[in-house]
Amino acid sequence: MANALIALDHVTRTFQVKRQTIKAVDDLSLAINAGEIVCLVGESGCGKTTTGKMIAGVLPVSSGEILFRGEEISNLRGDAHKKFRLGVQMIHQDPYASLNPVRTVFDTIAAPLRHHHYTQTETATRKRVRELLELVDLTPPDDLLDKYPHQLSGGQRQRVSIARALTVNPAFIVADEAVSMVDVSIRISLLNTLSKLKTAMGLSVLFITHDLALAKYFAWEGRIGVMYLGRLVEIAPSRQLVEHPQHPYTQVLLSAIPEANPDVTRKKSRIELRSMDVPSLMRLPSGCAFHPRCPQFIGEICERVRPELTQANGARVACHLVEEKVTRGA
Repeated sequence: MANALIALDHVTRTFQVKRQTIKAVDDLSLAINAGEIVCLVGESGCGKTTTGKMIAGVLPVSSGEILFRGEEISNLRGDAHKKFRLGVQMIHQDPYASLNPVRTVFDTIAAPLRHHHYTQTETATRKRVRELLELVDLTPPDDLLDKYPHQLSGGQRQRVSIARALTVNPAFIVADEAVSMVDVSIRISLLNTLSKLKTAMGLSVLFITHDLALAKYFAWEGRIGVMYLGRLVEIAPSRQLVEHPQHPYTQVLLSAIPEANPDVTRKKSRIELRSMDVPSLMRLPSGCAFHPRCPQFIGEICERVRPELTQANGARVACHLVEEKVTRGA
């Protein structure tokens, strides 16, 4: 964690709801290195977006620390804080809402270039805007410079959002459901663009999604973390997590992914949950929060003791069943 670009150390984020304190993110520790792709997956309300917003500095943490290049972000001041704010950028889920409807594409991308003095003249600004549009595969750029967001498709809007994030040469991108609001037919194209930028610019990417199939595609050479009700329950290299999932929740998610071959999909057995009801954050189960739904429930220990992330066969897993297997193998 000491050499990580971004490191979360026992981070918790609480909210007040109806005079009750709920933990949207609970005791999350995660380190992301320079040039690495990490995907966070899980159901709606599991804390993925809250985690991304805390990393980007949009939300403060309630407890714990977030470090950027080894420095705690809440302590940063002056030039150090500016470097963090420029170094970590966010691509929002909704391209319809994240762009100012009264600004042209050129104005949207030119604003941060001018404000942060990345360009000194109007000619240099226009040249850089064209370069950024080409970088995100919006070509020819001159056809788009004077258009407004309502004149663009959803995919084009999201590419403009990506180009805007790149204006300040960030080191880290938080992509929050960045392709969920665009047509299925162009999602892979957007993911390929992000992958190309990651390689070309050495970016680190935290990709937040509820779709494990997308995470599997985008982060095949990176890592996938699975969240459930505010807690990280498993994190492993993507290939390992997909081929050898250890946490029962991860196994359930993977069993629900349709395969490219329809014959394989028809023969694939889905893992049945004990309950289809997702517990409320206002009334979390005791012990392991997944135990009321877990198909591998093993009794009282699941109901009473909350499992912590432990090393298990190259992954970190929070599950009593996995702990028992590791102990027996030791």
